[in-house]
Amino acid sequence: MARSTRTLFGNGHMAHARIYQRIKNAMQSGRARTNSWVLEYEPTEAKRPDPLTGWAGSGDTRGQVRLSFPSLEAAKAYADREGLTAHVVAGPERTLKLQAYADNFMVGPINL
Repeated sequence: MARSTRTLFGNGHMAHARIYQRIKNAMQSGRARTNSWVLEYEPTEAKRPDPLTGWAGSGDTRGQVRLSFPSLEAAKAYADREGLTAHVVAGPERTLKLQAYADNFMVGPINL
């Protein structure tokens, strides 16, 4: 059986994905696991409240899938192989705030 070159949802729509690089959590001091790239499927339908419980939900199960890749090229290759239309989301640029140890003890700004 030949494999289809397109990834279609049950309703006939093309599957869209987002590729991004993980960023450091504010609660982390290190940058572990920030070098990997993540592929997530875009939602195909809006979430709606359940009439009985009031919880938000949808029939879109691809929203639960999160794939990790060691490089951007590997994530793009997977998306191409599976027929996904993927776009890369650039993360925020890392800026370093250079300061000396003595800056921890400054009371206020120094006017020179």
